[in-house]
Order: sequence, then structure tokens, then C-alpha cells
Amino acid sequence: MSLKLLLLIVLLLQSVTSLTSGKGSTMVEEAYLSWVKQMGSFKHSLFQKATNKFEPCLTIQVNQNPRVLGAFTSIQKAVDSLPQVNDCRVVISLSAGIYREKVEIPKTMAYITLEGAGVENTIVEWDDTADRLGESGQPLGTFGSATFAVNSPYFIAKNVTFKNRAPSPPSGALGKQAVALRISADTAAFISCKFIGTQDTLYDHIGRHYFENCYIEGSVDFIFGNGLSLYKDCRLHATTNNCGALTAQKREAMLEETGFSFVNCKVTGSGALYLGRAWGTFSRVVFAYTYMDNIINPGGWYDWGDRNRDMTVFYGQYKCMGPGAEYGGRVSWSRELTPQEAQPFISLDFINGYEWLPNL
Repeated sequence: MSLKLLLLIVLLLQSVTSLTSGKGSTMVEEAYLSWVKQMGSFKHSLFQKATNKFEPCLTIQVNQNPRVLGAFTSIQKAVDSLPQVNDCRVVISLSAGIYREKVEIPKTMAYITLEGAGVENTIVEWDDTADRLGESGQPLGTFGSATFAVNSPYFIAKNVTFKNRAPSPPSGALGKQAVALRISADTAAFISCKFIGTQDTLYDHIGRHYFENCYIEGSVDFIFGNGLSLYKDCRLHATTNNCGALTAQKREAMLEETGFSFVNCKVTGSGALYLGRAWGTFSRVVFAYTYMDNIINPGGWYDWGDRNRDMTVFYGQYKCMGPGAEYGGRVSWSRELTPQEAQPFISLDFINGYEWLPNL
């Protein structure tokens, strides 16, 4: 057993012992702070070393005008034209237009770059929901509702809007999750993109991901999944008239190296918004240097109705600002981080980005 694993187990046992021994809240607090310190210094030992490729070997044009010679009329047709196993950087250049189609990139087609003509001019949209029946006659589920789905590593998107046009569901409605984009692969980057939807807009499923200068809009859990992702200089916009949640991070084990970090972002919109809900028992989300409008629920975070998660989640703020960033009313199991605790979350090191993002 590694020293790291042994230390983590000891710290967790200390927390449990403190809770059950009747020695009071002081020992619980000390054990929790020790756990926070350890979890803030994690290393990405479970991910393989990433080696990206940036020099394109092929550029493909997509234009909805069938008269444009040499261009595909749909994104999926352009993707399908590639070798089943792709091992060099391919740029798919999208002309301005609204591409009403459902797109999926298979696992073996690595190193694809999708370049639009600007987020206001290049839009990929569809309107599936989780309860809609697929070709098999079974509901698509949240996973299958995505307008755009990426299953391959080293994907890059620039200047594109991904949209799910399904209408906002009434409060409490079931099966209305409507994903605009699902990223289910390692080492993906999204630069100056928009993600538009309502419930479950951006499925940050698995892998290391980087979002820069992006706009993400939704109502309930509109950034969710179990990715290890850094959001830098992004606008996060809520569109709920009731109670919503910005994130639902699904880290489920103490040694899982996943979590969401938001750095120098801006949270705006309507309704009453939780910064996050604990979809996973060890859910981990950090906001740093982020402006928060007055829509933020004073408590900040919700434990999904399971008080046991209060001792295992990692929810923190660091030098945030705005009326919604006031820390005085936050739940006791979130933290205003120290510089030492915040440091692992606020640079590209959080996602090993210096290995695979240097040329973006």
C-alpha cells in the first residue's frame, strides 16, 4: 500500500472516529481540515502522459451550400470521411450557418479540430431529451441526448456554438435532461465556444478538459459529470426562474483525481442558484477569482440530501467577488481556501495542461 493511500485512509478514519466518539466538533473540524490539506495537494498519477499533435495533416471544409466544390454539407459527413483510426491532426473548418444535426465523433478518431466562423455565426443544434425514444425504441437517456458528442482524445473546438434547443422543462419534470455537448474523452480543449441549453447543458463526462473564454448557459446542473476540468475566463449564465444549480460534479471515490475548477470566471443570470450539488459522494469544485452576481443561494452548496457527504465533498472559494460571493452564509462544510489549498486548482497544472496545451 502506497504512503499516499495509507495517509488518506488514516485521515478518513480520523474523521469517522471524531464523529462517533462524542469528543465534539473540534476534533471533527481538525480532521476535516487535515483532509482538505491533503486533498488539495493531489498529483495526477492515474492519468497517462499526454502527447498532443498540432500540425495539421488535413483540412476539411464544411459548407451547407451544395454548390461549394470540395466541401461537405454536414459535419457528420466530414467526420465519417476520415479513417476509422485517425492519428494526425485534422481541421474541420465550418462555414457560417446553423447546422441542424446530431454529431458524434467515435473513440478512434483522435486529433480533430473543429473551427467555426464565430459563435454568433456557426451553430450546431438539435433538440433531443433523455426521455425521447432512440432507434432502439428505448429512451436515449442523458448520455444519448447530446447534440454533439466527443468520444476521442485530443479534440479541440474553437469559435463554435453547441446548442440543445429543447424547451426549458417545468419544475420537477422527469427525463428532460437535454445535453448540448458531451465530452467523454481525455485531453480536450474548447476555446471561445458557447454551450446553450437548460437542464444538463454541458456533460463534462470523463477526462482532462480545458475551457477558455467560453459561455455556458443553463438552469439545473448545467455543468455536470466526472471530468477533471479547468474553466478559465468563462461566463456562466443561469436561466432559471426557480432554484437551480451550476455544477453537479460526480467524483465518487477519495482517490479519484477529478473535479472542476473555475478561475477568473463570471456567474450571472436569474433565479436562485447553488454553486454546486454533490452528485458524487466526493464531489470536488473550486471557484477562484470569480465574480458572482446576487443570484447565488447564500448557502452556496447542496449535499443532494445526503448529510454524510458533508464530510467528504471538497467545495471551496478563493478570492471571489461580487454580491453572491459573500462567504458568511455558506454551509459549514464548504471552505474559503488558503493560498496553499487553492494553489493546485488555479493553473494548468490542475489538468497537466503544460503537457498537452502549450501551443493553443
